[in-house]
Amino acid sequence: MSVTEITGTRIRDSRIDQGIKQADLAQSVGISAPYLNLIEHNRRRIAGKLLIDIARALNVPAEQLNQGVDATLLDQMNAAAADMASLAEVARTEDLATKFPGWAALIVAQAQRVTALQDRVQSLTDRMTYDPALAGSLHQVISAVTSVRSAASILAGAEALDADWQARFHRNIYEDSVRLVDSSAALIRYLEAPETDGAPRAPLEEVEAAFVARDFHIKPLEQGARVDATVAQMGMASAAATQLLTTRLTQYQTDALAMPLARFSTAARDAHYDPAKLAAQFAVPLDAVLRRLASLPAQDGHPAMGLVEVDASGALLHAKAVRGFTMPRAGAGCPLWPVFTAFGRPDQPIRAIVAMPDVVAQQILCYAIARPVGAAGFDAPPVLRSTMLVIPDHGDDSTPPVPVGVSCRICPRSDCTARREPSALVL
Repeated sequence: MSVTEITGTRIRDSRIDQGIKQADLAQSVGISAPYLNLIEHNRRRIAGKLLIDIARALNVPAEQLNQGVDATLLDQMNAAAADMASLAEVARTEDLATKFPGWAALIVAQAQRVTALQDRVQSLTDRMTYDPALAGSLHQVISAVTSVRSAASILAGAEALDADWQARFHRNIYEDSVRLVDSSAALIRYLEAPETDGAPRAPLEEVEAAFVARDFHIKPLEQGARVDATVAQMGMASAAATQLLTTRLTQYQTDALAMPLARFSTAARDAHYDPAKLAAQFAVPLDAVLRRLASLPAQDGHPAMGLVEVDASGALLHAKAVRGFTMPRAGAGCPLWPVFTAFGRPDQPIRAIVAMPDVVAQQILCYAIARPVGAAGFDAPPVLRSTMLVIPDHGDDSTPPVPVGVSCRICPRSDCTARREPSALVL
């Protein structure tokens, strides 16, 4: 509903709220009741003197009847409804924002809070499940608790102990208790670190943060800047992160030179973002096209697209998250994603529709391919890297989606044959 189409609705709502009859309002402004009825049902445009007269008769400012909806608020409401479009009257979003801007803002705030909490749960789940440092801290806590329990059970036993042995066990309990307190305090500091210190803890996270800050579109390289100058401008905190960033940006520059932004952007739209057609048009490998599509700036009207690259162990090498799609940073994600199944068919492109286990299962279009890294050699194990592009809300109703999740720990699907461990979401 456009701005001009909601003026009549506002007039009608204001009239009804004040208990004014349609015929009375029409008479006061010098028009017929049928004509006012057409205006209130947005079948006649209204502006100028008539709008001012009606506003005066209703005792409201004219701009209140004719002003547009806050575009940012409208975009945020549409984003909030995207995951559950079938549960919301999306066509009436502008109407809701117009009539009840306060409630609309509350809906947006709650949706953003839910997203933030989901991201936090995912982050903590990854750390609790896969972080070796966290596992070591938990091991120390469990060891201390076990030691205290053992010593206490001996002291509480029926067998009489002499004073020397009792003193020894008491000392052990005290020392283990001190160790338990120290281990627990260290564990708490470790878990709270992301809340108080936003600095990445690892080179990969540092590099990913730099890409996220630029929405994975590196403008200097698009404009012909040197890789080393761009690396220096992005300012990594460690030598390891600098080396990793240099490798990543070199690959980005290679893709940008082979597929210049202006040409590739136009070609992508014309090909409806079909990676196979683009690979043939630019004579480049398919995985390069997937990376290039993910780097297209969303502000230029391209659909939101995510990307993930993994090696054969499942370790995450590069990831661009997008609404409705995320993967565990430390690996052990859902093996049903095409990025993993592609390892079973090297060099064969895979196109699949997948569905996440949401309240309303969102369908995601995935393109994936696993390709060898480096030159082939005799008597050497193949080294493969798999790349996957994800495009939310591009499912095909004629194709049954593949049910996938993020990881077993936070996936509610109870009948999945790929499940490795019980879900924390199922009580």
